[in-house]
Amino acid sequence: MVNTETHAPHSHLKDLALTFAGLVVLTIVTVKVAQINFGSLAINISIALLIATLKATLVALYFMHLKWEEKLIIGFSVVSIPFIILMVTTIVWDIAEKTGEHAYPK
Repeated sequence: MVNTETHAPHSHLKDLALTFAGLVVLTIVTVKVAQINFGSLAINISIALLIATLKATLVALYFMHLKWEEKLIIGFSVVSIPFIILMVTTIVWDIAEKTGEHAYPK
């Protein structure tokens, strides 16, 4: 069945401007946090990746318009998240092993 309803055009300019401002603020936070030593390279990388994840979420939701997409497309996006977390966690663990920095002393 074809949907014949027409929707009035909606401007997302305000949402996009707020998203851009949020990305600028998070970039500033990233630079400030990068100057702080949290005691372990793995912790520093984890914090940087957390901030990057927030920025990527904003980009995906607003600039890639996932916020306004159908549930199936959003579902495929969400299903990929555990695999990304697994990959990033493995990389952080590998860096910690190769540099000799461990979260817990042996």
